[in-house]
Formats: sequence, C-alpha cells, structure tokens
Amino acid sequence: MVTTVRIYAMAETLRPSTILPSNRLMTKVTTVDGVELIVEVAAPLNPSKGALLMCHPNPTGGGMMDSHVYKKAANRLPALADLTIVRFNTRGTSSEQGTSTGAYDQSKLEKHDVEAMVAYCLDELKLENLWVVGWSFGTELTLKYARDLRIKGIILLSPPLMYTPPVTPWELLS
Repeated sequence: MVTTVRIYAMAETLRPSTILPSNRLMTKVTTVDGVELIVEVAAPLNPSKGALLMCHPNPTGGGMMDSHVYKKAANRLPALADLTIVRFNTRGTSSEQGTSTGAYDQSKLEKHDVEAMVAYCLDELKLENLWVVGWSFGTELTLKYARDLRIKGIILLSPPLMYTPPVTPWELLS
C-alpha cells in the first residue's frame, strides 16, 4: 500500500520503510533507582509544535520502543507535523536501539521509568505541549504514572487495564 501525503503543496510518497528528515539523538536517562533507560529523541528540523512521549506495549509480548507504530511515528511525524517524538525502552526491555538495565516489574517499578522520562522531556529537553502516548501495557503506565500537571494530555491505544484499578476522572488529576 502506498499513501500520498501533501506537505506544503509538495507530494511525498510514503512507503513502509520511509524515514523523513529529523534531528535524532540517542541517549540514556537514569531513573531514581539507578536504572539506565535507552532513549531516542526525533525532533523536527523546524521549531517543534508539540511532543509525544511514547510508552510501549508489554515487553513480555515483544513490546519495545521500536514497535512498528512508534517507529513509524518517530520516522515521520517530526517532518510531517513538526512534532518531537521521544521513545524509550522500559527497564529490562531490548530493541534494536539497545537494552535498558533493570528488570521488568509488571508496571510497579516502571513508575520510576515514566517519571524519569516525563522529567527528562519537561525539565531537560524543555519540550512544550507534551502528550504521553500509551499503547497496551503503555496505557497502564501512562494512566498510573504520567501525573505531572505540565503534561497537556494523554493518548491511549488499545488499553488492556490489567494492573490499573478503576479511577474517576478527578482522581487522575490528583
């Protein structure tokens, strides 16, 4: 399948492997409990209009920062929408970008991972208009731990809600 997208009156053919121009940074972020997370920041060449912090699916089922939806977002959205995309591997998770230290903890110690990444995005990268995207297991992490009031919103893809108890909307704001 080939999709044609018009960008500023200029046609680009997007194929599954298309990587559009962006400024990429591979780095590591350390959590409060000493775990080193593998991180990639894909920033637009133009001024950024917003940012997405991506929380990946469950690593026990193959989820990682390089999951196809997130990889395509990082490869395209900086150029197509002037968005900064921040992807990371949670503790103990491996991908072609590398392996984060620590061990998978069924969404418990991953609290430190999400909090470290939110702080990195807001305090170090100084990203504005930060949204947190959770996919599957990542929705659990987003709902439970992306609580910084500077976050503009959350986007949840395929939430399993295996570890998250029901909450009211006002509890999310506390």
